Amino acid sequence: MADPDTKSGLGGRVSAVLTQDRRRIAYAALAAVLLFALGALVRPGFASPGSVSAVLVVASFVGLVAAGQMFVVLIGGIDLSVPWVLNAAAILMVTSSLGQDGRAAYALVLTLGMGLGVGALSGVGVALFNVPAVVMTLAMNGIMQGLTLGLSGGMTCGSCASYAPPVVRAAVHASLLGVPAALWLWVAVAAAVSAVLSLTGFGRRTYAIGTSARASYLSGINVSAVTVALYALSGLFSALAGVMLVGFGGQAALGMGDPYLFQSIAAVVIGGVAILGGRGHYVGVAAGTISLVTLVSVLMALNMPEYGRSIIYGVIILALLLLYGREAGET
Repeated sequence: MADPDTKSGLGGRVSAVLTQDRRRIAYAALAAVLLFALGALVRPGFASPGSVSAVLVVASFVGLVAAGQMFVVLIGGIDLSVPWVLNAAAILMVTSSLGQDGRAAYALVLTLGMGLGVGALSGVGVALFNVPAVVMTLAMNGIMQGLTLGLSGGMTCGSCASYAPPVVRAAVHASLLGVPAALWLWVAVAAAVSAVLSLTGFGRRTYAIGTSARASYLSGINVSAVTVALYALSGLFSALAGVMLVGFGGQAALGMGDPYLFQSIAAVVIGGVAILGGRGHYVGVAAGTISLVTLVSVLMALNMPEYGRSIIYGVIILALLLLYGREAGET
C-alpha cells in the first residue's frame, strides 16, 4: 500500500504542473480534437488535411480579433466596438487603396492607424473619464457604424466597389511550406502576444491591473496609460482582421464584422481567460478559437439553423463561466 505522504507528494507535483490555467488550456485543446472527431463522424472528410486547413484559416480571423479582446478582458474590460471597427477597416482598406498595389502600403497604415486610434479613444473614455467599458465601447461601435454608413453612403460610393489590392489578396491566399499565409500570420501574432504578456513589464502590469487596479496604482503602475494601450491594441487587432477578411474575400460588405463580437468573446471564455481579469493565456484563447470555429462547422454540417447555433454558443459560455467560477472558488 502506497504511503499517504507519497500520494500527497505526487498529487502536489501533478497539481504544480497542471495549474488551473494549464488545465483550462488543455480543456480547450481537447475540445477542439473531440469536435474534429465528431465532425468526421457526421461528415466523411471533415477531418481531412484540406478541411482542417480551411477551418484553421477561418479560425485565424476570429483569433486575431480575440487577441485584442483578450487584452481588455485581462483587466476586467470588454470591447463591444469590434463589429464596426472591423467593418470600417475593411471598407477603408478598399476605398483608400482603390485596388492598386501602389496604394496598398498607404491604405494599410491608414487602416491600422484608424483601428489603433478608435481603440485608444475607447481607452481614454474608460481610463480617464471612468465611463464603464460596456457603455464606452458600445457607444464607439455606434459612432463607427454611423460614420461608416454616412461616409460611404451606405456602400454606394464609387470607390466602395473597389477590390482589395492584388498584393493583399495574394498575401492572404498564398501558402508557405504548404501552410496558408493566414495561419503563419496567426502563429506570429500568437507568439508575439504570448511573449508580450509573459516576458515583458507591460504584460506583468496588465495582469497586475486585472488582479487589482487599486493595488497596481498604489504600487506605482500607470493604470490609465496601460488601459489606453490595451484598448488601442484591441482596435488594432480588429482592424487587422478587417484587412485580412477583405483580402480573403476580395471586397468589403456591410455587416461583415457582426459575427466577430460574440465569437471573440466566446473564444476568450472558452480559452480559460478569467472574465473578471487577471488570469489567462493566449495559447488557451487560440485553442478556444479553434474549438469554437470547429463547433460552428460541425453544427453547419448538421444543418443547424442560426438560432440553434446561437443558443448552443450561449449555453456553452454560461456552462464554462459556472465551471470556471466554481473551480476558482475551490482553489
